[in-house]
Amino acid sequence: MAIAQGQAAGGDDTTHFGFKTVREAEKAGMVRQVFDSVASRYDLMNDLMSGGVHRLWKDAMVDALGPRPDRAYLDVAGGTGDIAFRIYERTGRKADVTVADINLEMLKVGRARAADRGMLSGLGWVTADAQKLPLPDKSVDAYTIAFGLRNVTRIDEALAEARRVLRPGGRFLCLEFSAVVIPGFKEIYDKYSFNVLPKLGSRFAGDAESYLYLAESIRRFPPQDELVSRMKKVGFEQVSYRNFSGGIAALHSGWRL
Repeated sequence: MAIAQGQAAGGDDTTHFGFKTVREAEKAGMVRQVFDSVASRYDLMNDLMSGGVHRLWKDAMVDALGPRPDRAYLDVAGGTGDIAFRIYERTGRKADVTVADINLEMLKVGRARAADRGMLSGLGWVTADAQKLPLPDKSVDAYTIAFGLRNVTRIDEALAEARRVLRPGGRFLCLEFSAVVIPGFKEIYDKYSFNVLPKLGSRFAGDAESYLYLAESIRRFPPQDELVSRMKKVGFEQVSYRNFSGGIAALHSGWRL
């Protein structure tokens, strides 16, 4: 999701909601409606859409993070808990992990999943916008965000917020759908995204439109090198990325030094 530079008829800044142009003030509510609709089936749909490969990507993300006990971790846009649970378990349930998500329905699913796993302490759940986090400066050791940054209205503001809340020496990790780099594979991936995903959404989540938006939002998100540049611009250092599955997803890493 790139940030549009134009102006709407009323003078408001505009952005993209999938392939549509909308007022920035409207986007957060539209995204919230999408995830309200899919929250109860979100994890099932992730398995169906990726054939379970998203689990390998998430494991690789947490491997790269190398969580340690007694440190503070923030997972943004992580409502159902997939990344937070991995971090918490890797530290022997001895880390302080906060999950922040703008969508209350997703957080409800995450809290229920945590209770089912007996994770009754050590995990915090906060309804929050990635562009304006309710955390003090330099308050967390690591910030993770998986498949959430492309849904943010102003990506650069979210990146700046990530750096603000990180302590010196803290790490930023972003796992997100990205630009396919294998020659000839993009056409196959496009056909799958725009034909199969909405059908899966209709059959298993009762919502084809939300999954069409998710496919469109992937195409609007900055490619790998552009995201590197934007991370550097807000002050991250030692920025790098690693492609997964030929660029279907990429893991970006940066440090606050």
